[in-house]
Amino acid sequence: MGPNGNLGQGRQPLLSIEQEELRGISRTVAEIEWLLLILVLLYLTFGGPPADSEPAISSALFFFAAFVMSFRYTNFYRAETRWKIGIETVAMLAFITWVLLFTGRISSPLLNCYLLVVITSALALGKTVTMIETAAIAACYVALGGAWTQGAAPALAQVGSLATGFAPVVLVAYVTTMFSADIRYGLNKAKLLSETDELTGLYNMRGFAIVADRSFGQALRYERPATVLMIDSDNLKTVNDTLGHEAGNELLRQLAQCIQGELRYTDISARYGGDEFIVLLPETPLKGALDVAERIRRKVLETPLVVRGTRVDSTVSVGVAGFPADGRSLDSIVAQADRAMYQAKQEGKNRIIAATPPGEGVRG
Repeated sequence: MGPNGNLGQGRQPLLSIEQEELRGISRTVAEIEWLLLILVLLYLTFGGPPADSEPAISSALFFFAAFVMSFRYTNFYRAETRWKIGIETVAMLAFITWVLLFTGRISSPLLNCYLLVVITSALALGKTVTMIETAAIAACYVALGGAWTQGAAPALAQVGSLATGFAPVVLVAYVTTMFSADIRYGLNKAKLLSETDELTGLYNMRGFAIVADRSFGQALRYERPATVLMIDSDNLKTVNDTLGHEAGNELLRQLAQCIQGELRYTDISARYGGDEFIVLLPETPLKGALDVAERIRRKVLETPLVVRGTRVDSTVSVGVAGFPADGRSLDSIVAQADRAMYQAKQEGKNRIIAATPPGEGVRG
């Protein structure tokens, strides 16, 4: 990222990372659905179900295949959602149960197809939904194994047999859910590290671009004000040269704390690079942004850095630019704020300059 404020380099598309993750999961779900269809088709072809059961199984194959084709390949939903995947798992559960009814119930060689539902749910829907679907499969087990008559207590041996048959489903549900949770935790951790500046704990520019694009898109869509602050340390080089780079790093951490301490939870701050920071203030017109910038400038001035008993006063120069006065893209507004910040440094540092001074209105 150069000083020209070009956020376009390395910017993520407006599709969220979660949406990309769901697309990958959805492709896996589609493969599982086709695998299920192939297994039942192979059984119908070579397994030799009772002749009177073939029409019911063939009909189930036709309707489930039609469901998969229409639900997945006719743009039924424009975006992938967990609800969509949840509906697919319910359809899989219904299809498997119907096939089992005509292929031997709990003695059917296709009984373990229930594991595909459990695996799909664990990968895509989390622990709670997987537990619910496992309970639904348990109910299907009981219904399919219903050898006892209404009102009669089941025999202990029969209960034990059902429990033994159902145990692999519970085990797979537990192991797959734990494994999926560990993978998701690792991915989220890696994502956080890739979007966070290690020194200050703020967003890096990759993380800022992802979050700020979404926030600025709302401002653009609804014509709501949004303002960018470019903040530059006036004396980092001096601190590095006289006290060492560790002292300079401490100064940057302190600046990040001063900035973050004056922001709302909806504001977005990041380390822009070197000794520069960037802040996006959604729903904030120029006057409000100038007030925030002044609070940050004063806070930094009133918070000296103390290194090995040496007090170092610190200041910042701030450039301010906003939507719509300074442009209708985040790149152009950042560039305007960047130029205003350099102007503040040239005019003596420790000051705030707006790209469009208050009262001048929208530029042509």
